[in-house]
This record gives sequence, C-alpha cells and structure tokens, in this order.
Amino acid sequence: HRSKKRNFVSMNMRLFLFFFLLPLSLFAQSGAERLTPLERSLEQRGLIDVRAAVPGVYVSLMYARPDNFVGRVLYTDLHHAYLLPETARALRKAQNALQQKHPDYALKVYDATRPMRIQQRMWNVVAHTSKNIYVSNPAHGGGLHNYGLAVDLTLCWARDVRDRAGRLLHAAGDTTGLSMGTPIDYLGPAAHVRDEARWLRRGVLRPEHVRLRRVLREAMSAGGFRVLPTEWWHFNFKTRAQARAHYTPIP
Repeated sequence: HRSKKRNFVSMNMRLFLFFFLLPLSLFAQSGAERLTPLERSLEQRGLIDVRAAVPGVYVSLMYARPDNFVGRVLYTDLHHAYLLPETARALRKAQNALQQKHPDYALKVYDATRPMRIQQRMWNVVAHTSKNIYVSNPAHGGGLHNYGLAVDLTLCWARDVRDRAGRLLHAAGDTTGLSMGTPIDYLGPAAHVRDEARWLRRGVLRPEHVRLRRVLREAMSAGGFRVLPTEWWHFNFKTRAQARAHYTPIP
C-alpha cells in the first residue's frame, strides 16, 4: 500500500510540474522570441532592459515614434530601453532618490542606448545646420548614448492622480502638468540648463518649469549622472574620455 501511495504521489507531482512549469517555459520562450535581432544582440552584449532593472520607471522611446526632432521613426527594431548594468544601477539609485523626496513623481525614459547607425542618421539631418551642436558626430566617436552610458528622461506621475470626487486628473506615467518649459528633444536655447535664469526673467520659462528641472537634476545627481548643459533631459553617467578608453560603442 505504501508503495502504491508513493507512486500515486510521485505521478501527481510529475503531472503538476508538467502542467505548471510548461506554460511558464513557453511564456519565457515567447518573451525571448518577441525580441528583435537588435534587442537580442544588445542583451548578448550584456546590456539590460531598463524596466527590468529599475522598479517603477516608465519608458516611451521617442525614436520609436515620429514625434521627435527628425520627424520620423528611427527605431524600427528597438522597442525596449537598454543600458549597461552599471548605468542601470545608477538609474535605480536616481529613481529611489526621487521617490524618497517626491513620492508622487517617477522617471520616464525617452531614450537610452542608441546604435551608432541611428546616430549617423541623426547626424545627417543636422550636419550642415546650426542644430549640429545638439547631435554627436559619429566620425568623432559618437556620444554616450552609443555606449549605453546616457539616458534621456523626464518626470512623470508615479501613480494615478484623482480629485476629491474620484475623477482621474493624471494617469500613472503621464507627464501632463509636469512641463519643463520645452518638449523633450527640443533643439534650442530654451532647453539649455545654463540659460534658465535668463529665460525665466524673460518669461520664456516659468518658476514651475525651473523647479521641476531642478527636481530632475537633483534625483539624477544622486545616481551619479551629470546633465548635458544644452539639453535638460539628457544625463551622462561617464565622460566621453572614459567611454572611449573603457567601453565599446554599439554599431
């Protein structure tokens, strides 16, 4: 009787494992299959998905949409934001610092690792214009996005915001009501960090715009990032010299 009971339990356990673990393995396989060849290549290089590494972060890749300075979709095969592990850890510190001081806010990533071939297409758009100061020239090694060492981002609402009647004012991940004075990816002086006081005096920026920019910079600084002076949304984790000496760009 004990032998039959053991066999019965053993058979039930095998059936349980089969029907429980099989869907999980199929789900994992389907997730891997959903990755594009570029995304698989990035993961093979050791880069990691930002959403998997930074709890509570939001992602909306602006170059996977046409509403960017180029005016067309550039990321046809990149749908996830990737960073080097050390950059992602730093971003997690920044997100934690933001949440501790401003729990209503979260970080929203608009760009992270950018292949050099996409960098070239961007450069081609601005190469012979006054806007070329905003795009790194691939012929000179590109920029820190090309190494997984930079991120473009803004603030968003960490959770749904409702009024006293329960009506939705702002959805989680939304940026309405959190304007920085210019759209992200705006190539112009009003986006420059060093000129904020001047634009504030002239009425181009409002005090709330500057306050929110400072909240973002403070959080990112806590993670070890430095803002790019010409773009309030762009933060570097290393210098160009460090990147070229110790890291390899993404082709």
